[in-house]
Amino acid sequence: MGEPLKSHFGERIPRALARQIKTVWPSFRDADFLGDALEGYADLELMDRGRSIARSLARHLPSNYPDALKILMRSIDELRPGDQSTGGMAAFFFLPHTSFVAQSGIEHFHESMQAQYRLTQLFSAEFSIRPFIERYESESLALLRTWAADPNEHVRRLVSEGTRPRLPWGGRLRRFQEDPTQVIALLELLKDDHAIYVRRSVANNLNDIGKDHPDILLRVAEKWMKGASDERQALIKHALRSLVKQGNPDALELLGFGRVARVAIEDVVISPKRVAKGGKVTITFGIRSTSRSAQRVIVDMRVHFIKASGNSSPKVFKLKSMELSAGGRDTFRKTVTLADLTTRKHYPGTHVVDALVNGKILQLGWLTLLK
Repeated sequence: MGEPLKSHFGERIPRALARQIKTVWPSFRDADFLGDALEGYADLELMDRGRSIARSLARHLPSNYPDALKILMRSIDELRPGDQSTGGMAAFFFLPHTSFVAQSGIEHFHESMQAQYRLTQLFSAEFSIRPFIERYESESLALLRTWAADPNEHVRRLVSEGTRPRLPWGGRLRRFQEDPTQVIALLELLKDDHAIYVRRSVANNLNDIGKDHPDILLRVAEKWMKGASDERQALIKHALRSLVKQGNPDALELLGFGRVARVAIEDVVISPKRVAKGGKVTITFGIRSTSRSAQRVIVDMRVHFIKASGNSSPKVFKLKSMELSAGGRDTFRKTVTLADLTTRKHYPGTHVVDALVNGKILQLGWLTLLK
């Protein structure tokens, strides 16, 4: 397994932050701050480390939030090489900054939103902006509409990412889960954004919406597909991915995979069929067209993982979409890791494996995870 993310967010972070603040505010009691911030630090996970540092900042910066925020934002300019996180996580250095705004600035909308406008260009304010959207919905939405036309792509992405109803690692926006109308209005402004970084975020937001309102997602996708550029078509395809994994016939038809696939499964190999926890299994199979004409197919694979209750829950692995010629054949191979993940635990038992071709279920066999 790879090194945990929190290892890239070690003690150098609060130490560098203390030095920066001391530079712009000489009265800062940096030793007291560090003693506070580092207490229990080693036991905390990544996001909790950022929130813990933010709480320490609140205790050691001026009690007046606007004054404290000014000091913190001025300290950003004191960043030096080596201050930030390692392992490609340099931007996470500003996680405590955004956490400070979210935790301490809720009573100061304008100052906090101005700070997040700058911070999102350094890290991402997608987590810290959510309490403000909930507390000041109309004011936030009005500001986000102007940010949707901002020259900076990170600011534009905040519009779509910050309003995701089911943002991973972020609290859900229940109001938008119930009624995503205003979110969709923002996404309309960004659906043809020139930055793929922004369009990808738009797709992820729509995918979130579809988990609660598949009918709304399908209506938006159908509307957007009319006269769509290649880039917008790719956005729609990504937005529909969860519905496609579920074999939703309307989503498949919208993407051109509505016909029932006329195929046969061949040469299935599951190796090894019996595997210890932490091991890997490679699944190989062929698909041969039984149609007399070419057909568009989208091929996925599904493993029914055993849960703690003894029941199973399917996990879909994306494989390939393609044009399969009359009598044509293609081979697919996927290696599945059976080590525990933060998102999935593994339990012993028989795991059924099948393929999905245009939503049609074709059984491949099974594997056994040993105790």
